[in-house]
Amino acid sequence: MLDAIETYLALRRTTGFAMSTAEYQLKSFAAFAAERGQTYVETKTAIDWAALGPSVAQRDARLRAVCRFVRHVRVEDVGHELPPANHFGARKKRRTPHIYTTDEISRLVEAALRLRPMRGLRPHTQATLIALLSSTGLRISEALKLTIADVTRDGLLIRETKFRKTRLVPLHDTAAAGLQRYLARRGPGSDDDPVFIDKRNRPLRYIAVKETFDRLVDKAGIRSTSARRPRLHDLRHNSGNWIIPATDGQRRHFPENRGGVGT
Repeated sequence: MLDAIETYLALRRTTGFAMSTAEYQLKSFAAFAAERGQTYVETKTAIDWAALGPSVAQRDARLRAVCRFVRHVRVEDVGHELPPANHFGARKKRRTPHIYTTDEISRLVEAALRLRPMRGLRPHTQATLIALLSSTGLRISEALKLTIADVTRDGLLIRETKFRKTRLVPLHDTAAAGLQRYLARRGPGSDDDPVFIDKRNRPLRYIAVKETFDRLVDKAGIRSTSARRPRLHDLRHNSGNWIIPATDGQRRHFPENRGGVGT
């Protein structure tokens, strides 16, 4: 079974899927089946293995990983049984994002510019990052991976995206100008250096950004209409509230980028 799993994983990876979680799950299942002396997928064994997951959602995810593999391998070998994918009855609910108003984005940027040290780079790093996320629709992981070479005249070059593709994200003129103001304050660097850095000139880490953002949400007095607090990730759902902070502390509003945004 392991050979079939390796072939399946290799094929899926050629189409852009990372498959790291699937690899762990399928190899775990193969070992579980091998303990029962089985070289083919059997429905009961698949359900028994999936049931070892600590929650309904995880049990459902484990079984669905096996089902995807079986659908592939049965094309050449019908000896594998296809378990019922909805056996555990889990339904994934996508969380409703908080849509930030123009005023809320402004307050977040202003709160970021008041971070300490006031004369250091940190306030401008956080403010520019927040503004860039809300103006481009970038994922936070994509923004943090940006290098100086990725900031081009035509926009931002986003490499190795979610599906291992590269795309160009156009910037509105005021967004491009705001980013250049930040880079000028940041100081010179090589093409491979990250755009967003910490106080030690190292790549900015997601956990540090998230912790700071959560504090800024509180300082800006932003409240969600739901029971859950507004998230950093929610910024990418804002398509019209676009602000880039100026070095003089003034806000620069600009209209929707009709040239296209990354999604």
